[in-house]
Amino acid sequence: MRRRLLSSTLVVAAIAVLLLGVPLGLVVTRLINDEAVQQLRAQATLLLSQVEYARIEDRPIDPDELQRQYPSRYVQIFIRNSPTVMVGAEPPSGRQMTEETHSESGVYVRITRDRAQVERNVRGWLMLIVALAGLALAVAVSLAVVQSRRLTLPLLDLARIAERLGSGEARPSRHRYGIPELDRVAEVLDRSATRIADLLSREREFATDASHQLRTPLTGLTMRLEEIVAAADQPAIVRDEGEAAIIQAERLTAVIDELLAAARRQRHAQAEAISVDEVLRQQVTEWEPAFRRARRKLSLAGDRDLLALVSKGGLSQVVSTLLENSLEHGGGQVTITTGSSDKSIVIEVADQGRGIPEHLRARVFDRNVSGGGGTGLGLTLARALTASDGGRLELVRTRPAVFALFLRPACETARHRVVSGPA
Repeated sequence: MRRRLLSSTLVVAAIAVLLLGVPLGLVVTRLINDEAVQQLRAQATLLLSQVEYARIEDRPIDPDELQRQYPSRYVQIFIRNSPTVMVGAEPPSGRQMTEETHSESGVYVRITRDRAQVERNVRGWLMLIVALAGLALAVAVSLAVVQSRRLTLPLLDLARIAERLGSGEARPSRHRYGIPELDRVAEVLDRSATRIADLLSREREFATDASHQLRTPLTGLTMRLEEIVAAADQPAIVRDEGEAAIIQAERLTAVIDELLAAARRQRHAQAEAISVDEVLRQQVTEWEPAFRRARRKLSLAGDRDLLALVSKGGLSQVVSTLLENSLEHGGGQVTITTGSSDKSIVIEVADQGRGIPEHLRARVFDRNVSGGGGTGLGLTLARALTASDGGRLELVRTRPAVFALFLRPACETARHRVVSGPA
């Protein structure tokens, strides 16, 4: 890429220099020649007037004075009934520039100069133009080198970051390069790394917790069944049933391991286009009696007919967690507001309670952190489920508390605004 940038910049600079330099050279040459001709013509006119004035004054023409007035010129003055006056050395044949003029009184003046002087002047200006063109090319190449390094080095760095991210090392780099487009890519990679690290960490915690919670009773069951089998005084049928139970327990353990591994591998593949309205109506229907008993109101607002790319069970569980959190720790009316943009579908769950203390704002999604005596796992699991579907769960306001769920849109649909109330 660096070589292409250098070559393309050099070609563009060379074309620009040619398009500007060649016409400029031609114009400068023409201007210098025209100026030389005009200067010689003006000198011939002036010389004619001087000769006419000398005749009127009846003074002789002084060649030495003309030599001083017109250096580097070959002057010829022809006067009727008078000898010819010649001043200076005649230039070589073929390299002469001559201007002639005459008067009605019979005075004829010819002034000649060497063309070599004009050509030297032209060559000097052309050399200056060529030098400036070379300087422009050098500056263009230097800028191309700097620009290519500025572009290629960040790209190589982004490639290394993406490769590291693909290998499972989900760690944000925080690198910024001062180029908006590349900085945007770096920000996306950092967010992806954070989400992947979040997801991997939460899945590891989930697997650890599930294994601990399930393996312990299964181990106890296995030990009891082994004791039954080991008892020699039991009937044969008890021994047979005990052996079958051991086999079933071991098979259950293997199934649990397989399901946990499949959940880690295929959770994201379960996402599909679902109707957000359907899930929200279902949750409102389930939670409305609990809110009614608490003398509180639950309502829907926002855009309708939205389709999100998410797993239906995961979205239901996340919304249920947020509603339970609002019911237990919030106050007043709870409103579920839906909206959309080009990049995401947003579901906000807001109540009118006292909100979340500022010291818990940054830790509200941390594991085992609760401000109301709860387990501290609900919001942690909700964020993990959302991240596994490619979305985000954020606390956008603390007082009163407003949680926002950002989901991937499945398609563009017609949207109709409603005021409030469950469907």
